[in-house]
Amino acid sequence: MALGKRRTALLAAGTAAVLTLTAACGTSGPSQGSGANAWALTGGDEQTIRSSLESWNSGNPDHAIDVEFFANDAYKQKIRTSIGAGGAPTLIFGWGGGTLREWVDADKVLPLSEVVGDEAELTDRFLPSVLDTGAVAGTTYALPNNGMQPVLLYYNTKLFDRIGAEPPKTWDELMDLVPRFKDEGIAPFAMGGQSRWPQLMWLEYLVDRIGGPEVFDAIEADEPGAWSHPAVQQAGELIRELVDAGGFVHGFNSIAADSGADAALLYTDKAAMYLMGSWAYPSIKDSAPQFIADGHLGYTTFPTVDGGEGDPGNIVGNPANYWAVSAEASESERKAAAEYLTRGLMDDDYVGTLLDNGSVPPLKGVEDRLADTDAPDYLTFVYELAAEADNFELSWDQALTPKQADALLSNLEQLFTGQLSPEQFCSAMDATIEQK
Repeated sequence: MALGKRRTALLAAGTAAVLTLTAACGTSGPSQGSGANAWALTGGDEQTIRSSLESWNSGNPDHAIDVEFFANDAYKQKIRTSIGAGGAPTLIFGWGGGTLREWVDADKVLPLSEVVGDEAELTDRFLPSVLDTGAVAGTTYALPNNGMQPVLLYYNTKLFDRIGAEPPKTWDELMDLVPRFKDEGIAPFAMGGQSRWPQLMWLEYLVDRIGGPEVFDAIEADEPGAWSHPAVQQAGELIRELVDAGGFVHGFNSIAADSGADAALLYTDKAAMYLMGSWAYPSIKDSAPQFIADGHLGYTTFPTVDGGEGDPGNIVGNPANYWAVSAEASESERKAAAEYLTRGLMDDDYVGTLLDNGSVPPLKGVEDRLADTDAPDYLTFVYELAAEADNFELSWDQALTPKQADALLSNLEQLFTGQLSPEQFCSAMDATIEQK
């Protein structure tokens, strides 16, 4: 939203900001040396990627990989333009889903089998539900490069204690909390509405809780009228109910998520709850470590909706972010990428940095390492949530094609601000299917 790593862009310094890792960085396209280059996002698991490539480059100068970090919106614009113009980096940072399908259809990225000698040696380490998002038509094109990112309902335990409440398990309980927090001068929910994608998480979860994953399956399959399913309309009605009740912080549509301003409302005691991907945890830990150390950050799953057909164990979010290899990479660049993906990605140090930063690696058999961290309960909660979910739905703005995703974010923004009714929202989105 874009739930999309944006989600990892919570601490972005600005949409044009670029942080370079080495003096050799700064190219606008493929590396011209014996190594390779990569582009990735600021915030979230940035430090994991940064430290991994610093270590890799120091030990493998012949296969060095220069990396540049971009704020989320700047990256999305740059990578789209660069891939279209033949200037993509060797390692392309992405989310899987509709965008990856477009890259594959345009022959812009390579199958993993054409990059490494033993594909199974790499892929067998990952949880299947996460690995699948990097595949198109059964062929793997991208490998996870950071932690699993289900969307959680975070809450401030101090503020809940103040009003003597428990985190909501149902939508009715959630709505009952709204006036109680407002009476105390506390915003019930933080929201970075200016960025638009945080609003998408509400729609995704509500549609799933009401109608189950089959509703979005029909949307993704471009079935005519799929956006007018009763579950989508009811989800829109519940969103309007929450907005009209004052559920979100005043002025939410002028708050930017990429700056971390929305998360700050939670840990500065101005908002009681915060619906966000687990990529928020590393950023909160970095900005407000004492808040977490004192046990004030609570977390739970999205509430159920009365009469809903969706499994309450289903989750939405990003299974992870991914590295894909550009089809335009030279032989030496492909070699550098293959060496790094085989020996550097998700090695012991990489996994350790993820865990230290509060991220959960999408690997099999890491339970013992989770237990040895300074946040075993939280990390185990995220791991089990992702590993056990029957459906881990990719953020819709990534699952859909970029064109339809842009329309979704625009129309959803108008739903939140009251410019579109739920019925008008459904009709507007149905029109995107008819035009495809």
